[in-house]
Amino acid sequence: MQKRLLGQGLTVSAIGFGTLALTGGYGAADELESADTIHAALDAGVTMIDTAGFYADGAVEQLVGKSVAGRRDQVVLATRGGVRAASTGGPPTIVDASPAALRTACDDSLRRLGTDRIDLYYLARVDPKVPVEDSTGALAELVAAGKVRHIGLSEAPPEDLRRASAVHPIAALESEYSLWERHIETAVLPTARELGVPLVAHTPLGKGMLAGAVTGHASLGRGDHRRNHPRFQAGNLTYNRGLVDEAAAIAADLDITVAQLALAWLLGRGTDILPIPGTRRRAHLAANVRACEITLDPVHTARLDEIFAPGRAAGDRHRAS
Repeated sequence: MQKRLLGQGLTVSAIGFGTLALTGGYGAADELESADTIHAALDAGVTMIDTAGFYADGAVEQLVGKSVAGRRDQVVLATRGGVRAASTGGPPTIVDASPAALRTACDDSLRRLGTDRIDLYYLARVDPKVPVEDSTGALAELVAAGKVRHIGLSEAPPEDLRRASAVHPIAALESEYSLWERHIETAVLPTARELGVPLVAHTPLGKGMLAGAVTGHASLGRGDHRRNHPRFQAGNLTYNRGLVDEAAAIAADLDITVAQLALAWLLGRGTDILPIPGTRRRAHLAANVRACEITLDPVHTARLDEIFAPGRAAGDRHRAS
């Protein structure tokens, strides 16, 4: 497995493992199969496991902790705090990045993960009620206390990234980035690069759309959160599926999957970009990892840039409330 370098010398595999799919939001997730998939990721050389304290009310952190037990030193554990649900089982809609809330959230994550330190702890969202300097300062205190090794920001706008970086070194910025979501190329990514902050790209396969997994609205199960997402609604879904079909033709010519094509494109955007695709299936995990071995030529890259020009995907990237 190739390696990439995050801030402050944090070395990780070129592809990480995101755990959103293990929440059940994309369809039922079997705990045993999910654990086996995490084990397979470690066996394949994936070293970064990315999760969040608010995924399934902490259940995903517990699953990750049990899955890496006995192999903790092989893993860079990344998790996030600063967002919570209004009620048990509800969606994570309340942003609370006050120092007290972050301290509590970190302790809860440490307990659920079954570890004495978190390798990369993200501020899940900048809290409009709390100066980002205060939130970052609280995370810096967790570093000083030995509970956290490195800190990051998630979905932070450029100015907040600048302000946070003035308080404490930021090891990574986590933002959505993929063929069908390129908004960060305008200001976020240039600012991160100016500051020397690598990017962890979440949702690199467009919530499964860029993996070819969504053939129509009927392919989404009853409890699938994508049913409420703008890009998966009727006309938008049909249009977006057409873009994926164009990419699939390129993948077929290269004898790779469209998911591998999408990940190879992302890996080719710079060595400071780390995609974290997630899956509940070991077979999909193995295919994703092999994307590290693919280098796209300029012709294919240019064609993909044309198909998925910034803003071309139909529908907002955020799920409808």
